[in-house]
Amino acid sequence: MARLSKRKLYLVAGVAFGTFVPAMGDAATATVSSPEKHYKVDTRKKAATPAHVAPTSVHASAQPEVIHVGGHSTNSVFSPATAQHSTTQVTVVTGAELLKTGQTNVLSALAQANPAITTAALPGGGASSFVQTMQLRGQSPDDTLILVNGHRRHIGANFNSNSGTNWGSEPADISLIPITAIDHIEVITEGASALYGQDAIAGAVNIVLKRDTHGGTVNFKNSGYYAGDGQGLDGSANYAMALGNRGGYLDLAAQVTHQLPTTRGGDFYGTMFADPTRNATADRDVQRGLGLPKSTLETLSENMSIPVAHGFSFYSTSTFSHRRANVPETFRANSGSDIWVNPTLYPNGDQPYITMDQYDFETDNGIRARKFGFAWDAYVTYGRDQQKYGTKDSENATTSGGEYVYDPTQTSFYDGQSISSELTAGLKASRSFHTGLLPRDINLKFGAEYRHDTFQMTEGETASWGGQGATDHPGNVPMAVTNQNRDVYEGFINLDFYLTKKWEWTLGGRVDSYNNLATVATGSVGTRYNFNKRWAIRANINSGYRPPTLGEMSYFYSAPYPGYTVDQVPANSAIAKYLGAGSMKGEYSRSYTIGLDATPVDNFHITGNLYYIAINDRLGSTQSYTVNQNDTVLKGLLDAANISSATSLSYYANLYNTQTFGGDLSADYTLHTNRFGKFRFAMGINFSDNDGLIVIKQWLNRQFPAVSKKQFPFGLPLLLPTAPDRQIECNAAP
Repeated sequence: MARLSKRKLYLVAGVAFGTFVPAMGDAATATVSSPEKHYKVDTRKKAATPAHVAPTSVHASAQPEVIHVGGHSTNSVFSPATAQHSTTQVTVVTGAELLKTGQTNVLSALAQANPAITTAALPGGGASSFVQTMQLRGQSPDDTLILVNGHRRHIGANFNSNSGTNWGSEPADISLIPITAIDHIEVITEGASALYGQDAIAGAVNIVLKRDTHGGTVNFKNSGYYAGDGQGLDGSANYAMALGNRGGYLDLAAQVTHQLPTTRGGDFYGTMFADPTRNATADRDVQRGLGLPKSTLETLSENMSIPVAHGFSFYSTSTFSHRRANVPETFRANSGSDIWVNPTLYPNGDQPYITMDQYDFETDNGIRARKFGFAWDAYVTYGRDQQKYGTKDSENATTSGGEYVYDPTQTSFYDGQSISSELTAGLKASRSFHTGLLPRDINLKFGAEYRHDTFQMTEGETASWGGQGATDHPGNVPMAVTNQNRDVYEGFINLDFYLTKKWEWTLGGRVDSYNNLATVATGSVGTRYNFNKRWAIRANINSGYRPPTLGEMSYFYSAPYPGYTVDQVPANSAIAKYLGAGSMKGEYSRSYTIGLDATPVDNFHITGNLYYIAINDRLGSTQSYTVNQNDTVLKGLLDAANISSATSLSYYANLYNTQTFGGDLSADYTLHTNRFGKFRFAMGINFSDNDGLIVIKQWLNRQFPAVSKKQFPFGLPLLLPTAPDRQIECNAAP
């Protein structure tokens, strides 16, 4: 209850602060996908609307959330924006709102502007610190589908194998998109698994890039922490130009961010030196873990469209990013008892670092055309993320006969690489049909997509993994080398119609076939009733499916600690099979939402939701199995895999079922004054309660090998929390 009370105080303080900050004039006003940007208007004659223009109903002023109460807006596959189906809540955060947060990356800015999204500055330890991730409605980062201009974005190559908020995830990284390239971001929390992808269990985040024809901006930021560390320098810019005089555009953006580290690990309290006198007077401010890592990120983007003929246009969207990061690991004291420290090389102790050098690229190219009464979108997208790992300020302290086996002066090691890629080819179509049986048009959207996913891991240099390996982060052993791929075929259809002038329905279905898993069908049903122009209620039922990523199925990671080493072995390895691993399968979900949209008085908007999300066969890391030194079979497998120093082992598997009960509420009021401009008061709150049901059949079979596995044919369930018992996220925006 203490934690809940503190968060309530934060909410009250945030709302109170928001009431005193004016939104001066119309400086923050931004238009989302405004058609006026896309073509020249000849005042002598009526201008024709180009094919790629989004509907004029998608607008956001100084408000981060667009709420449709009485009206309904729709758009075709020509628009990169999400169709504003009023049966679902689509929260829109404008680019201006993102910049107003003062955050240097898109993810942190989005989390500050939307209470349903949470993110941790330090999502995990070790390699899990490289990439900041987000959670939507308290779910795993993998349960949120990331889109750019309505098309799926590729996931990253870094599998987060360390404990933390992003544990066991391999999501797309939206911080690799320049913040100045963004027109607006849409957060879709219902129906996304049918509209965009089965793996949108928690929802989808659609990043819509700018489509301006002129102008640009330049921004510089300097930030830091009250502790005096963590200074961040950021520069971003964008520039737009018209291509021809028929509505073509080219938008370019760039951003460079240099983040200095923070340190929250505190003093080292163990024995630092064997000499008692020196140990008693030693400076113990030596730990550099538990903080933001030092990093430098450069990002570029382009977004363009060229009308080729009437009703026919070519478009292209590309991003390129390069990031370097250094993450501090466990400090190793020269106490005389730590076998991981070479006292000659590090007489004062050793603070090792993991390094990452990342190159990320994606290009999305396609054509939009009108034919046979339909709007068509044909596209090919390719994305690739390559992450090269290393260990520095380290050593390989393996000894034999009192002598070091490897070069005792080597302090930097090449640990190998992780590479993921995604090739997508798709075709979508949309059309509105008029019928005398229904009061409004029927909106139809359908499409098909092919996707080829790959995941690779390469071997590190021998000195990085030989013997006990590089201190604190050994490189990839030969067993870790893998090159996996998967083909996915999918099709979908969505229908939106009104039974009466006030009662709307949406129906959606999607079928995906995975060549290494199964063929799965999911669907969505949504409805909404508009009592009048100010009050409306809605409800949704959704099902989803998230397959294990190729990284989850084949990732290897070694985590040495003082006195022991925990290795995560691939789920498909001989070691994992010996420990009881079975075949991995996907996560199945079902969710239910009821919501309220209201404008009780002019300029005052309220949106509320209650939701329930149930996920079966969730993926997670098993317990750490202690290596039995008398188990000759297991020891033989470890020796063959060059990980004989492992004292504990784990792997990924379908371990538990979860259910989430939650709700969110957003409210804002805009006060217009004649002399002092415009004041906006806003509040947002999200509450989620996660419970888990874990099946420990495999654990029982391993711990009690003398008992026949047939004794546990269905597993034994235990109720326990698998996420924070309760979580409240508050947001107050001036």
